[in-house]
Order: sequence, then structure tokens, then C-alpha cells
Amino acid sequence: MTTVTGPAARRRSVLADTGLYLAVGVCALLFLVPFYLIVRNALSTDAEITGENWQFFPTDIQWGNIGELFSDPTVPFARSLLNSAVVGVLHTIGTLLVSSLAGYGLARIPHRHANKVFFLVLGTLMVPAAVTFVPSFVLVSSLGWVSSLRGLIIPGLFSGFTCFLFRQFFLGFPKELEEAARVDGLGHWGAYWRIVVPNSLNFFAAMATITFISGWNSFLWPLVIGQDQEAWTVQVALSSYMTNQTVNFHLIFMATAISLLPLVFVFLFLQRWLVQGVAQTGIKG
Repeated sequence: MTTVTGPAARRRSVLADTGLYLAVGVCALLFLVPFYLIVRNALSTDAEITGENWQFFPTDIQWGNIGELFSDPTVPFARSLLNSAVVGVLHTIGTLLVSSLAGYGLARIPHRHANKVFFLVLGTLMVPAAVTFVPSFVLVSSLGWVSSLRGLIIPGLFSGFTCFLFRQFFLGFPKELEEAARVDGLGHWGAYWRIVVPNSLNFFAAMATITFISGWNSFLWPLVIGQDQEAWTVQVALSSYMTNQTVNFHLIFMATAISLLPLVFVFLFLQRWLVQGVAQTGIKG
């Protein structure tokens, strides 16, 4: 098979590349529009946000919105940021530990009921969250964990989906490394902690990113459990700026912009490991 070369082929290649770059550029602009609106409205007044005469950017940038946000006595926004950070970090660490151990056990420890347990884990993914919401709240309330970090973190430590992804990843992990660890006298725990985890950091980083974002954006459970303002997370604090009587648009957008910063930093820092880790799931076995 011969390849056609010449001016015509080069023109077609240039046109194809140009069309591809234009399409990617348009998609990138559409993706960035919500972020532009958040930043623009965060630095505007309510009149500029809701006014008929739209401006690309406010003529008088309202940097004072930042101070107003953190000095608002009715909403402890700084405290809610701290709560979200603590919940997100502890929830991520706990979920990775529990789900990775469960996934490793299902993938590597031989047991006649391993497949049955795995199918039960998959079955939890088919149960709507609304079905388990009330029993979970009753249990947490009976333990006295309402308006506490324990009530926000512990009930969500196990994730059936994360366990499934870890199992699929460990099924493709080289058995030779674990067999070498067995020869050196390591058991399942030693092989997991000293061999498997250090050689799976890309995948762990990917799961950590996904889990942290999910925990940071969680709203319904923190809304019910965080009945005291001191236990509010950032998403609950955001909802408090919109009531039946008033809507503080500039505070909503400023709080949204600030609450997005940790997610942006986490994603930018871990994006390389995120892509590699997701590609390594394999979805096989």
C-alpha cells in the first residue's frame, strides 16, 4: 500500500489539524465559561450580577466581597472550609485503606466464598442511596454522632465502587512480585503493605483524587448530620446564602470560587497520576 504525498496531502493534513485545534479550542472555551462566570460574579455587586446591562467584567472590582464572606456572623465560612478539609482528607485516607484491603483480599486471598462476597459488594451499587439514608441516620443518631466529625466521616468509609476498582486493579498486578515476597517470608499483609502498595501509587493517587472530590462536594449527608453550625461543611455553608427571603448572589459566587480552589489544586497536583491510575484499572478478571 502506497502513501500519497505532495502538496494536496499536506494541505489536507493542515486542514485536518486546524479543524481539530478549532474543535478543541471551542470545547475548552465552553468548559471555561462557568469558571469565568463564577469569578466575574464573585467580584461584582448584586446589582451588576442581576442587571440588564451585561459587562464582561465589573468596572469596579469588589475585593471587599472576600472580607464580607469571612466576616459574616451568620455563616461560619472559615470553619466550614476547615471541616470540609478535615472530612475530605480523613474520608479519603479511610476509604482508600478499607476499600484497598477489601479489594486485595477479594483478588488475591483464595477463599471459596470470595466470589459470593464480591457479588454482594456489587449488589450494594444497585441499592439507591435513599434506601439506606434513614437507617444510617438512625444508627448515627443512636451513637450520638450527630453534629460531629465521626458522623460525617465514618458512615461513608466503605465504597463498593472503589472496592470494585481496587479488585480489578489487583487482579492485573504481577503475581511474581507477591510470590517473591512469600519466599522472603511475608504474609498477605506484608505483601500488601511492602510490595503492592509501593508499586501501586499511581492508582492510589487516582482513587484519592476521585474520593477527595466526592467527599468535598458531598451535601445531603452533611446537611442532615451537621445540625450545629460548628459542624457545617462548605457545601452546607453555601446553601445558607440562599433562603426563601433573600439571595446573596455575590456571596454565593465568592464562596463558590473559594471552595473550588482546593479541588483545582488537588487536580492539578495529581492529574498525571489520575490519568495513569484510571488507565491501569484494566476492568478485567
